[in-house]
Amino acid sequence: MNPPPTVINFAYGSNLLVARIRERVPSAQPLAVARLHGYRLAWHKRGRDGSGKCDIVATGEPLDCVWGVAYAIDARERPLLDAAEGLGHGYEHHPVRVLAAIGTMDAFAYRAIDIDTSLAPFDWYHGLVTAGALAHGLPAGYRARLAAQPVMADPDHARVAHHRRLIGL
Repeated sequence: MNPPPTVINFAYGSNLLVARIRERVPSAQPLAVARLHGYRLAWHKRGRDGSGKCDIVATGEPLDCVWGVAYAIDARERPLLDAAEGLGHGYEHHPVRVLAAIGTMDAFAYRAIDIDTSLAPFDWYHGLVTAGALAHGLPAGYRARLAAQPVMADPDHARVAHHRRLIGL
């Protein structure tokens, strides 16, 4: 029996955290820490909850880099991740080529189509991103830039509690 076909997702935001992405797509398996050159990370995607979420922005500058994780996902579960990410409403699929210690990989990422630069992320969302970056050992300088991002408190206490459990707080 052949294993199910897989797709590779380049996660750079809250899906860096294994618990977060597996809550959405249980088959997700981290393949490697990877980097996407010629892009920068922004926190300007308008979330359905009114806060800022991560986005990749093409700069064309080879020294610009977004760090993340390449995950293998059962292709049959991709619609689950698309729904969680708001495909067609907040994000679109974006093909990327990422570089990892195991080689270059073609993957898909989510790129924002609903942008509001005035937004900040909720503290729990920021916590998912920074916890994922730490868990995967992303470079210290990159983690410091993530940590410096201003955040705001989420008034929805149940949502805060749920996401803090994923982080392990």
